[in-house]
Amino acid sequence: MKKILLVTIVLIGFASFAHAQYNESAPAQGAKSVYFELGGPGIASFNFDFRFKKTQGGLGARVGFGGFYVDGDGAVFLPLGLNYLFGKDGRNYFELGAGYTPVFIDEEVDADGIFSSSFGHLTFGYRLQPTTSGFSFRAAITPVFGEFGFFPLYAGISFGYKF
Repeated sequence: MKKILLVTIVLIGFASFAHAQYNESAPAQGAKSVYFELGGPGIASFNFDFRFKKTQGGLGARVGFGGFYVDGDGAVFLPLGLNYLFGKDGRNYFELGAGYTPVFIDEEVDADGIFSSSFGHLTFGYRLQPTTSGFSFRAAITPVFGEFGFFPLYAGISFGYKF
């Protein structure tokens, strides 16, 4: 569990350093954002979202780190996914996506202490983001499915910063 946390912190550090090196005179880059999501595939997670092309919408991906810790028992969720943003005004988007979330259970709960489970997820949502940088908001229905079955009405809400 400590190794997973350390790797995630290092990756977030590298992403922050790369953003700090960004120069305003550099060529236009695709939209990037960081956000906190409550619900969704990470339960309570911090996420990094980016576009593959130099556009504000279109095809992109997300990677996150979240989970919970209650009364000495915990789980770590690593939501990974692809998404596509549909929009014409540069601020309001319909988000459509799909992904995979590996789950790591605390060693005291899972005798193996390793990768414990996983589930798939879909995203059908609304995203509000500024045309340049600033506050962003997301709300989505995120159906989840796995060994446990299918939950079609699971949802998430996010607040973050687009740069």
